[in-house]
Amino acid sequence: MQKIFNFLDKILSFIEEWSLFLATMAALIALFFNVVLRYGFHYSLAWSEELVREVVILTTFIGCSAAIKARSMIKIDALVQLAPALKTPLTFFSHATTLIFSSMMVYYGSRLVALQAQTHQKTIIMEIPLEWLYALLPIMGSMMLIRTLQVVYLDIQALRSRK
Repeated sequence: MQKIFNFLDKILSFIEEWSLFLATMAALIALFFNVVLRYGFHYSLAWSEELVREVVILTTFIGCSAAIKARSMIKIDALVQLAPALKTPLTFFSHATTLIFSSMMVYYGSRLVALQAQTHQKTIIMEIPLEWLYALLPIMGSMMLIRTLQVVYLDIQALRSRK
């Protein structure tokens, strides 16, 4: 099981790191040229703002998967600080909630992709098919699901080694 999770970790880390890097660089370059054109030549690129909006959506979802791996998801730990004995049950409750959420992203995201494929809608300026953008939901939901299962496996291994 450990070998499978290590293999998946390498693949997902590669996808996360490179897609975050490439998307952010594309958005920064587009914004840079848009600023130069706007202030230097009084001409603005309409598509750069749409590109940046799509990159923000992409990086947010990819960041969720990366945050699960780094164990840096947003959480409220006041109860854990008050009652440290509840740390393990609350951690597993948090994992279960993340698993449910990521499963819902896969299920409902797939339904949205199917709906967008039927309607053939595109973005206004760049004319990117919306099913490509909505496809991020089930893909990132799957990545979050795999990452959460990896973290749960590591937490169970840590509990076993403590006993």
